[in-house]
Amino acid sequence: MLSCSTLYDVPAPAKLNLFLHVVGRRPDGYHQLQTVFRFVDLCDRLDFERTGDGLILRDGETLPGLAPEADLVVRAARSLQQASGTRFGARIRCAKHIPAGGGLGGGSSDAATTLIALNRLWGTGLTRADLLRLALPLGADVPVFVFGQSAFAEGVGEQLQAVALPPQAYCIIRPRAHVETAAIFRDPDLTRNSESVKISVFTDWQTEHRSLFGRNDLEATVSRHHPVVAQLLGVMRHAGLDARMTGSGSCLFAGCYGIAQARMQLDRIISKIQGSSVEQVEGFWVCQGLDDHPLKSWLD
Repeated sequence: MLSCSTLYDVPAPAKLNLFLHVVGRRPDGYHQLQTVFRFVDLCDRLDFERTGDGLILRDGETLPGLAPEADLVVRAARSLQQASGTRFGARIRCAKHIPAGGGLGGGSSDAATTLIALNRLWGTGLTRADLLRLALPLGADVPVFVFGQSAFAEGVGEQLQAVALPPQAYCIIRPRAHVETAAIFRDPDLTRNSESVKISVFTDWQTEHRSLFGRNDLEATVSRHHPVVAQLLGVMRHAGLDARMTGSGSCLFAGCYGIAQARMQLDRIISKIQGSSVEQVEGFWVCQGLDDHPLKSWLD
């Protein structure tokens, strides 16, 4: 018998791409990638109420003009309904803290948390492997949040291997730029032939170096489309930070030894931004890197 009908304040963490290489393009047009995902403690928060009518109702913030059928949270819930055959429905509320369209994976994380939480709330009993199969059709970034660990990813992002990462905090800055991911991947000047690397090459680098491995192949293209991204990267790097764009942008990040250093570095960056021509900043955060997804144990 199910012991509860509600789950409150369930976290959906943001992610960073510590590097992102485009290593090829498939015949169907999808790009082959290599990347390392790391979760951080900037989280959306979701509430779930189990209902008996089979309806999926979405409350709280969503993107303007987004139809329910296109909402990833709704799609995730309906996918789990269909796969499990449950007759339960749900009322879902999402409090957004991860900025949309910043390369931090907020929508994908919300979808994964919905799969994990409703699997628990509905008592459907699906395994992590089952939920991973439901996650990929929802989006290339959704599987890693179900996978639940820092991961070296290949393919379109669905081939995942757990990877150990050193403790780190991060300062994250959001430029005032809305990046259209599809337009970046369509750009004829986008690098699509980076050399593939083995996971061992990345792990050896982590042991021997303090700097970020590789690069983000999308960064140069995004910077051409959105000069403010290039300007803010310049400010961060001039301040001595090993700064990089995450995902398809526009958020920028730099790793630090701990939260105190990250706060100090962010203060330095903000003072430099205020004293320069770069004023197009929408937000900034100091975050702790996580080894595991906060809900990992729910599927263990």
